[in-house]
Amino acid sequence: EVQLVESGGGLVQPGGSLRLSCAASGFTFTTSPMSWVRQAPGKGLEWVSSINDIGGWKTYADSAKGRFTVSRDNAKNMLFLEMNSLKPEDTAVYYCAKKESPWFRDYIGKMEYDYWGQGTQVTVSS
Repeated sequence: EVQLVESGGGLVQPGGSLRLSCAASGFTFTTSPMSWVRQAPGKGLEWVSSINDIGGWKTYADSAKGRFTVSRDNAKNMLFLEMNSLKPEDTAVYYCAKKESPWFRDYIGKMEYDYWGQGTQVTVSS
């Protein structure tokens, strides 16, 4: 059974930083691209970032470029999202997600996934 468990969210002041983690199990993590997707209060899903299976390719939404960094530790089956210079508009529930597809191109910019974590709340407020 695929399991994705996010952690690391919290309340942070504007300009602050957070590091989100996603612990993956139940599938071969080392061969799966992964994505981060968020949902702000009252809004739809927004793709944030994707990373390929070995971590060499990374893509970001324009809203995340230059501030967020996606990474993974395949030895530990972990996915990360380092978020810096946080803004109030980054307030959202952040999800890690995967598809059955092994192709990185199927993840880029997408909000439709086969598996989701429970999400972790990020609140940026003074």
